[in-house]
Amino acid sequence: MYKAFYGLNDNPFSIAPNPHYMFLSDRHREALAHLTYGLGETGGFVLLTGEVGTGKTTVSRCLLQQIPENTDTAFILNPSLTELELLATLCDELEIKYGENPTLKQLTDLISTYLLTNHKNARNTVLIIDEAQHLRSEVLEQLRLLTNLETNTKKLLQVILIGQPELQQLLKRQDLRQLAQRITARYHLLPLNKDEIGLYVLHRLQVAGRHEPLFTRKAIAALHKHSGGIPRLTNLLCERALMAGYGQAKVPIDHKMVNQAAVEVLGDIDAPSDKRWPFVAATALVLAFGLSFYLFNRSANDDSLNSNTALASNQTQQSVNPPALATIPSATNQSITASTSQLQTSPPVVNAQQQILRQAMLQSSSIDNAFAGLFGLWNKQPIIGLSACQAAQQQDLACYQQQGNWYSIMRLNYPAVVYLQDAQANVFYGVIVERQVEQILLQLGEQQFWVNKDWFDRHFSGTFEILWQPDGVLPREIGQSSSLAQVQWLENSLASVNKRRARLLTQFDGELEQQLMQFQRQHGLKPDGIAGNQTLVQLNLYLSQQGPRLSASSERS
Repeated sequence: MYKAFYGLNDNPFSIAPNPHYMFLSDRHREALAHLTYGLGETGGFVLLTGEVGTGKTTVSRCLLQQIPENTDTAFILNPSLTELELLATLCDELEIKYGENPTLKQLTDLISTYLLTNHKNARNTVLIIDEAQHLRSEVLEQLRLLTNLETNTKKLLQVILIGQPELQQLLKRQDLRQLAQRITARYHLLPLNKDEIGLYVLHRLQVAGRHEPLFTRKAIAALHKHSGGIPRLTNLLCERALMAGYGQAKVPIDHKMVNQAAVEVLGDIDAPSDKRWPFVAATALVLAFGLSFYLFNRSANDDSLNSNTALASNQTQQSVNPPALATIPSATNQSITASTSQLQTSPPVVNAQQQILRQAMLQSSSIDNAFAGLFGLWNKQPIIGLSACQAAQQQDLACYQQQGNWYSIMRLNYPAVVYLQDAQANVFYGVIVERQVEQILLQLGEQQFWVNKDWFDRHFSGTFEILWQPDGVLPREIGQSSSLAQVQWLENSLASVNKRRARLLTQFDGELEQQLMQFQRQHGLKPDGIAGNQTLVQLNLYLSQQGPRLSASSERS
């Protein structure tokens, strides 16, 4: 329902285990390494535990993809079985035929014969049991007896137990101590941290077709807080927050939407107790009254002071030599002008300018209008029925959304749609059209205003979006194993951005890795030394020679 609105090709936050959305954090990779080691030559039992929804099944599926072709695998998803049922299920998974009403001994003999035959044919046999915390102790003992079949160098049956933390407690029982001693590798999968949650959300959005961030930094922090870093809960919260954003026609998703989603998905969280409620309510009432009185006395002057600072900033920027007039074109291409001297000596004219600015802010609540202005700077048009990013793709452009500040925008040097707030926290949208050092030309609707950095910093919410034209098809990733041509391209690109001479490389060396990590840190990317999609897009934003710029100067600061 909301896919077209957000420029998505698929539902990115379904809780169904879709392999296309597989995300391996550093923790998942470490868990995978432990399991792979445990399935080495010695075999035996391997243990993977973690809370519900942390990605244990994801790791097991990834492990299955890496198991050699000479391996027969049995996967048991419902372990609430008796010993006889477990052995029968194992036979079914391995396609071992047995007669009606078999005994425990008959099934054990059939499995033993199968394992010996596999060993003679240089084949391995692996049994994976999910939700293993539900296994009965007598069933675990039966599994141990099965693994008694071994050669001088390896077990003929290798068993992976995957379960919740209760499985660790189960294996501490005295009657299961022999099995516990046969566990060759164990790993407890912890929830994702805040940075990993951000990468996880971005990864799923990219797989679904959106390559720009959709959640603000505060929204990611709220997701981590409410989900506890558990991917499955994160999916539920993101899904509900996207529905809310679609209903309100708001982009990006902010922390308030996530908090509301948490209330709807997880219940009423962080609610005060009944005993504290009267005190909290009374305190809130007093604070609200005091704040309202304070704002009533200041609100009439706040925007006026802000506007005056914006429009009269030429007085403090003599060395910059900005335009001498603060110009506000009307829809009929007529303009109202006031020189800086008039702004100082003629209060009625200043008040008129301030009123026009306030009115423009109130009338700029539509992000579609802002994007129409941005498209105009590229000599393009929005397309009815498509989101801004979809319309951009139809016209060989790309969208890029980022969280940042004044310097982030000026460093990229592209015209940008910016998300702004007035003194009462009402959201409005503008387009940065041009820059002259500490001043920018801001378009609100059909009107344009020169405002200074101080005014912008006080009104900017931290989110901006740009359009850009890629010079070619980007590689998916550049790292240690990439081709020499891609490695040299990365060196040349970083050298161009940093205005230094490029080196001739024969491999992805340590110096290139350090340069890449420095670039990633400067742009709020994970400094992993691998040029992934976001890093490559950020590099190409600098390298592209197409389209309008805020300043003709090559200096980005």
